[in-house]
Amino acid sequence: MSAIEVQLLHPDARVPGRGRDGDAAYDLACVEPVTLAPGERALVPTGVAVAIPPGMCGLVLPRSGLAIKHGISCVNAPGLIDPNYRGELKVILINHGAEPWSAEPGDRIAQLLLVAFAAPALTVVDALTDSDRGAGGFGSSGR
Repeated sequence: MSAIEVQLLHPDARVPGRGRDGDAAYDLACVEPVTLAPGERALVPTGVAVAIPPGMCGLVLPRSGLAIKHGISCVNAPGLIDPNYRGELKVILINHGAEPWSAEPGDRIAQLLLVAFAAPALTVVDALTDSDRGAGGFGSSGR
């Protein structure tokens, strides 16, 4: 795969990076200070725009360390970035913890995972083809 174009839109913006070689996702950092009270949510700017290639999308995911240590997550996890979007990446964070949480510019707040997707045409039918599972869901496979 060729390189992904990244545009820095803010003086404090950081190029998304992976913590280690082989990591799947790129860390996203905030460019403004943010404080979230318990139960509060906010739209947090990253100062970054990306050109995701056709046939791929970006999924914005919570950081596990923030989740376990502070109860911080993404409200709409995963957030979806379509390949034709060229605006600033922003993350909707929520504090599920019991204490206020703060981040400063440059702090990592979420992760961006690039994923290939298929978008075939849809066909309306009178009935779907059978499967061994059928319509069973929500616990239908047992405990």
